[in-house]
Amino acid sequence: MKMLVPYLTGGIRPDWTRYLQEYERNGADAIEIGLPFSDPILDGPTIQEASDRALRRGVTTRSVLADLAGVRIGIPLIAMTYYNLVLHRGADRFCADLAEAGVRGLIVPDLPLDEAGALSDAAVANGVDLTLLAAPTTPPDRLAEIAERSRGFVYAISVMGTTGERDELAESGVRLAGRLRELTGKPVLLAFGISRPEHATAAAGVCDGVVVGAALMRRILDGDEPEQLGAALAGFRAGLDTVTV
Repeated sequence: MKMLVPYLTGGIRPDWTRYLQEYERNGADAIEIGLPFSDPILDGPTIQEASDRALRRGVTTRSVLADLAGVRIGIPLIAMTYYNLVLHRGADRFCADLAEAGVRGLIVPDLPLDEAGALSDAAVANGVDLTLLAAPTTPPDRLAEIAERSRGFVYAISVMGTTGERDELAESGVRLAGRLRELTGKPVLLAFGISRPEHATAAAGVCDGVVVGAALMRRILDGDEPEQLGAALAGFRAGLDTVTV
């Protein structure tokens, strides 16, 4: 079965954990949770707006993790954040905080591969999988190292640029997923621009699953309730379930 990993900005609303429950109920295999940050360089306008909204509510990393500790979710939770927040807390304490809140994965998109050793060690020590990103422009030797060192899965970004909704699935992402699957037996998940169920279906033919972010966050910003987001996610799940390769 192909993996479906929806994204949610932590603290986007006071009742934000209800979205987690609807995601799980409607076929998510894991959930990526964005820890709000004031300068999210990899995120496009939609997720930046979501992060800004959460920060205006007074949301912090600590408050997001406290909320997570108080909710029961039966699928893996993966934190996505920027290295500044890790440095502020310290790698060991940061990973321990994640583990105490029930978070089992971590993605830090602005952490250079050459500087990932200390955080990788801290993550392993606390039972957290540090997942690494690969881009269409990543050279072959570095791609092989990312495939080897990434834990949990490999996060393949389909285009050079920021997150956001797109009209078509980028061919560059398709090629990248194929290269990665030749290098590793770990799941390869394609992200950036998976905006409609048909995108997920097309991507699943060349990778092991997809991450859906901006398309869902736009719905929340526009006022969709958790049940409406669950119904939208069910459409992605149905599309993925038609793929058997």
